Amino acid sequence: MRKAAESDAWIAGADSGPRPLVTIVALCYNHGPFVTEALDSILAQTYPNLEVILVDDASTDGSRAVLEQYATRNPGWQTIFLPENLRNCRAFNQAFFRSKGEFLIDFATDDVLLPDRVERQVAAFQRLGPACGMVYSDAELIDEQGRHVRFHYRRDRQGRPHPRPASGYVFADVLSRYFISTPTMMMSRAALQHLGGYDETLSYEDFDFWVRAARDYQFHFLDEVTTRRRIHPRSMSRRAYRPNDPYLDSNIRVCRKALALCRTPEELAALAVRLRWEMKQIVRWGGYQGLDELYDLLRQTTRITPLDRALVQAGRLIRLVRK
Repeated sequence: MRKAAESDAWIAGADSGPRPLVTIVALCYNHGPFVTEALDSILAQTYPNLEVILVDDASTDGSRAVLEQYATRNPGWQTIFLPENLRNCRAFNQAFFRSKGEFLIDFATDDVLLPDRVERQVAAFQRLGPACGMVYSDAELIDEQGRHVRFHYRRDRQGRPHPRPASGYVFADVLSRYFISTPTMMMSRAALQHLGGYDETLSYEDFDFWVRAARDYQFHFLDEVTTRRRIHPRSMSRRAYRPNDPYLDSNIRVCRKALALCRTPEELAALAVRLRWEMKQIVRWGGYQGLDELYDLLRQTTRITPLDRALVQAGRLIRLVRK
């Protein structure tokens, strides 16, 4: 009843004109235990004007067969079956460059969309206008069995996220801290086209998108839970900053891009916060890979402190011990 009422009335404050097309790029790589629930959550969306593109990134666990079944049952759904594993950035671009949606969701098929997610995010875009390049929200983190773990944002006694997620022109914010729940993002086509899609030379996409898109577009935080994000041992975040981290090189390259985009002393200071944090994580987890490159970038953003030097020395010590 609630769904029907909201659908008939659109969402309060949204434009009453035609509903823009939204593309959901459903990316699958060995998500066999989860893919059915993920695809069912697309079918459960209250928003009717969807383009769905299923991308299998050379799964080896039977996921492709599930995608084929859903595509057969839903003739409007498109499929891309990649012959080799391209990883997220290249796999997403395969779908993005053939898509038509005004807005896009990069949807990993181990996560779950709540039924009114698309409707509410499109309504936010409609209110905010073309200056907005991305709408994101809170997420519920779940385990492999779908059980609640926690929410992405911690909240104060009044139920407000703390610290408050940033909205507006947030370039300095995305440099200095992590606050966006990546699976909740809906991106505008205009922002993605401006960037030329994801950078295919990188191992992952979100930090690079935040930095480059936030330079020219506003981001908006929608204070709702729209997505269930699954945490499991195969998640990329489980390998972050450990020795031989496959994603650290991408972090450094994005920080280098960010340095070139900084325009003010405040933005350079924000980038320095990020660089120090990255360096601390490397040392904390017993690594040294990338430490010298980050230190060199830090010297270009701010005056080096004794603590910065001590951190680099600690990393070099770890390197000597491991040799």
